Amino acid sequence: MQQPTQGAEAVLTVEGGDVVKDRQPKRYRLPALDTQLRRRRTRAEASIMADAARAGVLVPRIRDVQESVIRMERIAGPRLKEALDALPEAARYEAVRQVGETVAQLHAAGIMHGDLTTSNMIYKDGRLYLIDFGLAKRTAKVEDLASDLFLLHEALTASHVALGEAAWEGVLKAYKRKYPNASAVLAQLEKIRKRRRYRE
Repeated sequence: MQQPTQGAEAVLTVEGGDVVKDRQPKRYRLPALDTQLRRRRTRAEASIMADAARAGVLVPRIRDVQESVIRMERIAGPRLKEALDALPEAARYEAVRQVGETVAQLHAAGIMHGDLTTSNMIYKDGRLYLIDFGLAKRTAKVEDLASDLFLLHEALTASHVALGEAAWEGVLKAYKRKYPNASAVLAQLEKIRKRRRYRE
């Protein structure tokens, strides 16, 4: 067993071929409310991951869900954040295409990931897996889906300076091809960008 990793709301432990995600109690909440919230969020995360898988998105298989704990398959591969810059050009193009198609599949299923960065993508054997659905939610709101894309663009340009904009163009191309409502989401994305620039 590897040493546990402390995330924002959960402890992750690798046990053999599995990852165990255990949502931790929050001391500032009333104990009964805290237990209820952790159970609800754990069930919701597992359910959304199952919906994403049915939509064709590659995610870790859920092994078991108990109270505030999810046991899931461990995808043993590099995160795209570490892998993307080092890939040969053709493989990089393929990875970027898969990012766009994966996000399109997710959005077409009415799911917002909520933390859409290359740190939450694993690229293993030429296939892209999406992980960490802790902030995900079911939504049909164009604003929510555009916010997903806004965060992805920020992550690409911040973590992959040399490739950022080119990679983003590849993502958009695949996203528009795969998601029928892409034009509405991208129009809203431009509005979000304008609001952010105005605040700055």
